[in-house]
Amino acid sequence: MIQKKMTLMEHFSELRRRLLWCAFIFLMAFIFGWYVAPWVQEFLTMPLLNVWDGNLLYNAITDGLMIRLSLSMVVALIVVIPVALWHVWAFVAPGLKKNEKKFIWPLMIASPILFLIGAAFAFYILFPFVFGFFIELNKSSNVPAIVLPAVRDYLSFAISLLKVFGVAFQLPILMIFLNRIGVLPRSRVVAMRRYAIIVVVVVAAVLTPPDIVSQILLAVPMWLLFELSILFMRRDS
Repeated sequence: MIQKKMTLMEHFSELRRRLLWCAFIFLMAFIFGWYVAPWVQEFLTMPLLNVWDGNLLYNAITDGLMIRLSLSMVVALIVVIPVALWHVWAFVAPGLKKNEKKFIWPLMIASPILFLIGAAFAFYILFPFVFGFFIELNKSSNVPAIVLPAVRDYLSFAISLLKVFGVAFQLPILMIFLNRIGVLPRSRVVAMRRYAIIVVVVVAAVLTPPDIVSQILLAVPMWLLFELSILFMRRDS
């Protein structure tokens, strides 16, 4: 069956329709996020409260509102990004060749999955070490002090770490994509192994808090993902 070619205006019309759908889903997800924000905040705070018995600080009268808006935005983005990826695929797929579709759509499916795996790894494995480290560090100060983390600062820090690990776990997607379009030959990647470990360690040191445990907990998965990516890269002809 021969597919009818669309005119330029028809392409713009379709793009507009898909953008409006994404905007509508984002708005609905934001409203939903507003109602579930208290539970999201409780969930994100759980790793800290598991290693520390204390109270968090609201240091401005608007903190409650700003936190709820921020968490609503996070929920909306989590919902809309997979939807947006699907619309991007549906928009560009008709113009792709069969072999291009064959390797692009699995990458688009794997991307949000790897992001969630990275965020879950940070939440359940990294957070207990990181927050325990900072709490003990603050308690060991020679200057008498009360540990009262600000709610906004804590949530911003926690969400930033979740994003860092989610993005870091996109490494296989990037490597496989560059390999399939001919930019990154597999032989070059194999030859770069000895230097890749140095890059991974430096990136982990830059992106994580200044303690060796969190740096190792990012560097080791990134190295394993690097090795896993090589297995799925196309061999040089």
